[in-house]
Amino acid sequence: MTTAYDFAARDLAGRDVPLAEYRGQVLLIVNTASKCGFTPQYEGLEKLHQEFSSRGFAVLGFPCNQFGAQEPGSEAEIGEFCRLTYGVGFPMFAKVEVNGPGAHPLYQWLRSQAKGFFGTSSIKWNFTKFLVDGQGKVVRRYGSTTKPEAIKGAIQGLLNGKG
Repeated sequence: MTTAYDFAARDLAGRDVPLAEYRGQVLLIVNTASKCGFTPQYEGLEKLHQEFSSRGFAVLGFPCNQFGAQEPGSEAEIGEFCRLTYGVGFPMFAKVEVNGPGAHPLYQWLRSQAKGFFGTSSIKWNFTKFLVDGQGKVVRRYGSTTKPEAIKGAIQGLLNGKG
């Protein structure tokens, strides 16, 4: 059975990162953008990461320019913006496509595991979030309007073994 840990992605520095490095951790995988109305969610995502990373949790950010061209920068510019503006310390990856024929394999799999609000698989906008349990299975998909703090209880439940 395929899990999130079976994929790899390039990070902002250009290093190929096997997601198996996160095996056993609860993950929140998010497609991000620097010039989006939801961009302030970086702050909440970083708070979750700081609060729970010592317990086996990680936020993984995947910049995407497919929605309104709201992530136009280079990997270096994205990293600098996230670090300087929101103090982002969680892992950020190179820009990916999340929909269409060029979608990153991880996102093809994520979309197949948890449908959107109207039962569609495509991602509607930036800051769609996928919560993955410690076995690498998608537990739930959250839309762009769901603030990171609203997911806190679900993360705690998975970390406590009740998810």
